[in-house]
Amino acid sequence: VGLVWIAAKRSKMPQPLPLKAVIFAALGLFAYHALYFSALKSAPAAEASLIAYLWPLFIVLGSAFLPGERLRWYHAAGALLGMIGCALLVTGGRLDSFEGAHFTGYALALCAAFTWAGYSLLSRAFADVPTQLVTVSCAIAAILSAIASLWLEPVAWALSPLQWASLVGLGLLPLGGAFYVWDYAVKFGDIQWIGTASYAAPLISTLILVAVGIADPAPGLFVACALIVGGALLASGRLAKKAQDPA
Repeated sequence: VGLVWIAAKRSKMPQPLPLKAVIFAALGLFAYHALYFSALKSAPAAEASLIAYLWPLFIVLGSAFLPGERLRWYHAAGALLGMIGCALLVTGGRLDSFEGAHFTGYALALCAAFTWAGYSLLSRAFADVPTQLVTVSCAIAAILSAIASLWLEPVAWALSPLQWASLVGLGLLPLGGAFYVWDYAVKFGDIQWIGTASYAAPLISTLILVAVGIADPAPGLFVACALIVGGALLASGRLAKKAQDPA
């Protein structure tokens, strides 16, 4: 994705490369995904995903330590509403399935959440670094991932054509493309609202699965939708401003 973008813009990489920013992004991308995928191997997917998805809340709360940012009550309240909606969506309303036997997986998922939140918040320190450099960071992260895969796990090459197509599609758009827009968003956007609005990701994916007939609409889907959308609206500050100024 990055190479196509650079070719389309006919842009050149800055010289010399800001190595600190490139290495920071590469380690952030690699560490988060290594921790998250390891968590999925060590714990049930729903529980591991729910813990890993604490990162939007951590971003909102951690934004209080960023220069020029102020954490207000409606930011935290909106993030909590989004978290509740996400929990309802991921677990189907059941939170009694956590087991001590999967502690390692839960710990890895929590580390993944802290890693992505930290990566997102600290990216503000590199706001002057062009987003196109994520291309180099992705390349480094890919090399690190290949080494880790060959070293730590059995490599499965015997995949079906559909599985290979799914992997390529996942890497190109939902993950590959997302890295670039996320980099720009966390550097220049409203960090509290961005963090809370990120809870829309599991909601959108669920709605897509329902739309194509892979999943059935669960009873709590609409409640989760209301909580996530309401939380994002609250975190934007618009509801609070209307309450202070009814006119």
